[in-house]
Amino acid sequence: MPQFDVYKNPNRATAREAPYLLDVQSDLLEPLSTRVVVPLIATKRMKRTLSNLNPLFEIEGHQVILSTAELAAIPSSHLGPAIANLAQARSAIVSALDFLFTGI
Repeated sequence: MPQFDVYKNPNRATAREAPYLLDVQSDLLEPLSTRVVVPLIATKRMKRTLSNLNPLFEIEGHQVILSTAELAAIPSSHLGPAIANLAQARSAIVSALDFLFTGI
């Protein structure tokens, strides 16, 4: 499970608001049974954003926002096949995580 892979949200209760999950966990921690993910929220569902905390991406033709403050760990077994990878946006993603944890 490569870092920055994108998965469809397997939770039917939240998939409408957050159709995708972004894996932000290091590849070095592959043996763990969980992955740390950040929801990718449909732009129309997220009212307030901060550009350095909530970068914008396009997945399968849909504009989505990284909801960094809602990161969570879920069992790896709940994730299906990856549908995209955002490694090219590593700088923006890591900056958003840094801002969440350090305020910088």
